[in-house]
Amino acid sequence: MRILLTGHKGYIGTVMVPMLLTEGHQLVGLDSDLFEQSTFGEGIQSIPELKKDIRDVELSDLDGFDAVIHLAGLSNDPLGDFNPSLTYEINHAASVRLASLAKQVGIKRFIFSSSCSNYGAGGEDWLNEKSAFNPVTPYGISKVRTEQDLAKLADSDFSPTFLRNATAYGVSPRLRFDLVLNNLVAWAFTTSQVYIKSDGTPWRPIVHIEDISRAFIAVLHAPREMVHNQAFNVGRNEDNYRIRELAEIVEETVPGCRIVYAKDGLPDKRCYRVDCSKIAQTLPEFKPQWNARRGAEELYTAYQKVGLTLEDFEGARYKRITQIKQLLSTDRLDETLRWKEAVVPSLVGQ
Repeated sequence: MRILLTGHKGYIGTVMVPMLLTEGHQLVGLDSDLFEQSTFGEGIQSIPELKKDIRDVELSDLDGFDAVIHLAGLSNDPLGDFNPSLTYEINHAASVRLASLAKQVGIKRFIFSSSCSNYGAGGEDWLNEKSAFNPVTPYGISKVRTEQDLAKLADSDFSPTFLRNATAYGVSPRLRFDLVLNNLVAWAFTTSQVYIKSDGTPWRPIVHIEDISRAFIAVLHAPREMVHNQAFNVGRNEDNYRIRELAEIVEETVPGCRIVYAKDGLPDKRCYRVDCSKIAQTLPEFKPQWNARRGAEELYTAYQKVGLTLEDFEGARYKRITQIKQLLSTDRLDETLRWKEAVVPSLVGQ
């Protein structure tokens, strides 16, 4: 298939690209590359790309594709909270517009990277795809609104699918440290403390970014009727953990560290246990290969390899919100988070 992959230079996208190429798909990326200075470890695999904001996509950009995988957006709660109106403009309105344009040019499949944060303050009960939404952040609200509006576009010629990813973890060329397992291992490695900012009780489902990529590939390959206008929780039931349980795994993985709770740590409103039975039953191709312990070991090894320091971990390079503020303060981005310098939006790399 010929696929447009938005957000191909992000945390998930840089891992998904080589996996899609291995499956024989033709890829074109679309990304404004806000985090071009945040590459971790080895470089990023190059593919033909449009360096373009998703808000500025035109019909001509979408010609000739069989499917869109839509990852692009403001990707965490601190960044979403920074300017909620921009979060809704980019994550919600631009996503719906992209899907509408895709439908106009005859693209059949549209796979949207949604989130289990849709469930938000979900409490102790198991939550499946029919459970009520209860988002508690602009990021979560933007994902809910996008799902609801994309569903209205579904018809016999246009088939959206919504993959509600559990909290991601794992090593990526565009690593994020604001994700719970990545964060805990980084604290342990750089300070010898597994630092927990909450009281450790909230539930959180987690899933490796390679397994997220496997879910998207499984949807691409599935018969249309199996995934048409459907939502899937992405993860495994056994990978729901309380935060303190993840901390214990990290403590056992990183030598010489110990768990420390923040003095002002309170229960996190974001608490959800997610039932992932549907994706396992519907998409037999989806076979997750990671668990928290193996993921913690992968992260620890990667941090050792690059000699990660506390300054790296807590500094601007890998912290999304700090990176954006720095680009704004140095006048490289305008107030809408678009690049100020001229960027040629034509296809690069062909």
